[in-house]
Amino acid sequence: MLLSLVLLAGTTLLTPTRPAVVAVAVQASEASSSAAQAEIDAGLAAFRRLRFQQAEKHFQAAVEADPQSAAATFYLAYTVYKIAEPKRPFHPDKQRAAQLFARAYELDPGFRPVWAR
Repeated sequence: MLLSLVLLAGTTLLTPTRPAVVAVAVQASEASSSAAQAEIDAGLAAFRRLRFQQAEKHFQAAVEADPQSAAATFYLAYTVYKIAEPKRPFHPDKQRAAQLFARAYELDPGFRPVWAR
């Protein structure tokens, strides 16, 4: 989203009447990113306590706050997998986890999870 804003800023948004639009869009992006990070932090705390259902809700909220977050998507994928782990090998939740993992690495091929505080 930020990239598209930068591209637009280079073309149409730099007119004298549009700088406020760019500033508001950047602030909204930063707010969604910080909201996503807060949800990721809460999700990791729940995950460490093995409260996977609670962690899943936080990670899902993080993805909704920032759909471009590889971290939120990865942690959601791993949590979905952990919930589905004891189930049969081809359970739909495991397939969902695989799709989420693929999406996370599509967003950031170099992403590495950070499990420590």
